[in-house]
Amino acid sequence: MPTKTIGDLPPLIVGGAVFNTQYNSDPHSLSSTEILEVAFAKGFNAIDTSPYYGPSEEILGEALKKIKGKWARETYMICTKAGRVKLNDFDYSREAVRKSVLRSLQRLDTTYLDLVYMHDIEFVNEQEIFEALRELKLLKEEGLVLNIGVSGYPVDFLYKIALECKQGDIGSLDMIMSYSNGCIQNELMFQYYDDFLTKCGVKKIMNGSILSMSLLRSEPTKDFHPAPRALKDRVTQVATTLKREDGVELADLATRFALRRSLFESKTAKKGEEKKQENGALVWDETCSIVLGVSNVAELEDAISNFELVRSNGPINREDDILFKKVREELGEHFNETWESGIKHN
Repeated sequence: MPTKTIGDLPPLIVGGAVFNTQYNSDPHSLSSTEILEVAFAKGFNAIDTSPYYGPSEEILGEALKKIKGKWARETYMICTKAGRVKLNDFDYSREAVRKSVLRSLQRLDTTYLDLVYMHDIEFVNEQEIFEALRELKLLKEEGLVLNIGVSGYPVDFLYKIALECKQGDIGSLDMIMSYSNGCIQNELMFQYYDDFLTKCGVKKIMNGSILSMSLLRSEPTKDFHPAPRALKDRVTQVATTLKREDGVELADLATRFALRRSLFESKTAKKGEEKKQENGALVWDETCSIVLGVSNVAELEDAISNFELVRSNGPINREDDILFKKVREELGEHFNETWESGIKHN
């Protein structure tokens, strides 16, 4: 029987998008079992995936089977999605939603899912979204799904849907997830943070793709990335300058920025209050979690190291503050720039 609630989601969650050919040419060769073992051992005992991510559910499901002798089902949490089938293929019908959830249960070797989102809701009309959520609500009542929510790129549309859910028959959503909007290049998600919690009644917010789908790093951005060329070129310039003048990798700085803003300053900073501290260390406020896309154990351990550096509230935080400002200034008009995603909504 499930013993964990939505409040038990850890600050860092293993993301499943990397177990897909979009990010890796041979996702089956990735060290998925080792990644889960290391993450769970360090207390980051949750995964987030989707049927849209190619073989991701199957890969993670096999990894979970391999470690089930050490990690019982009730000791970790599984988050997945429904509704997006392929790049331009969406099926939000109630029948398809139920079928997707039942398939996910089988693939992930579980009798229940801790959280299911409707995936990339901006690509379908509002009537389809609400019908799909009604089916998720029914699956929740049946105990197959414990929490429901929506995910997507445009934060304003996520907010609109979350607010209408609270005011209608669906009720407050348990979770929302946006990606690439809670990062060093784009802080728009943080502007909506309190309203999601207070006005929409959302219990928790998930911040996905804190490196903006490979944009915020020194290495080349993945070909599929939808950002305008001018934005990509400016980020490349920023990464090059940061490495040359400060000896800092943009991916590391961007990771620490998202960790700070999402996990330790998400509520208090907006209210102008002092950062919560405990014996000098920052305290996670538990209303936000970050989904990490890591392709190997080294990347996972690097992310965890950055998490511990930020939490310790040592000199690195003061040094980073200067670099955060520098990056924002160098981004110029590209700071908080977004790209088109989905269909036009009223």
